Amino acid sequence: MTVERDPSTAFYIRRARPDDRERLVDIWWRSASATHRFLSMAQLEALLPDVRTLQLESLDTWVLCAQTAEAIGFLVMDGRSVDALFIAPDWLRRGGGSQLLRHARLLTGALTVEVNEQNDGALKFYLANGFAIAGRSPTDRAGRAYPLLYLEELPSRLGASPKSAEYAQQDVGIAPRGSTALMKPLRTKNTTPTI
Repeated sequence: MTVERDPSTAFYIRRARPDDRERLVDIWWRSASATHRFLSMAQLEALLPDVRTLQLESLDTWVLCAQTAEAIGFLVMDGRSVDALFIAPDWLRRGGGSQLLRHARLLTGALTVEVNEQNDGALKFYLANGFAIAGRSPTDRAGRAYPLLYLEELPSRLGASPKSAEYAQQDVGIAPRGSTALMKPLRTKNTTPTI
């Protein structure tokens, strides 16, 4: 099991385990209820069964823990894409989300993420962590009227050479900055709903 400990914080990161399932669903519920203000309580309740069936512990899920070993947040990856990042509300703005992103970068390099356009807090968080808006969709992956913003980190922003940044843009189908071309979908399959 991979564990990352950062001596400057009271957090550590580990892979999700089967016994984490209910705790991760609880973190999702409390975090989404606190941060996804564009969704009604009924809409969040309608998403809950889908989240429960995801089996987060069987995906590429990393759990942020306090030094007490209590799970306080999690990150789900699909390749280099951040599929979900949720922090328990009482642990927000303490550096845990940024630590999860640093961990993901160590695993995959430059990251991508989809953010609900109405989720101002998440958008500000990702922009502050080095992401840039690369595209927009008027609906979410389920076709609901919740616009998504596609964000990316270019390898050049992470210290890679400009040549590797060009290659990364071509490889994932992202239009260069300033281009008016439409962004191609980041994924061809829907493995995890935007939650």
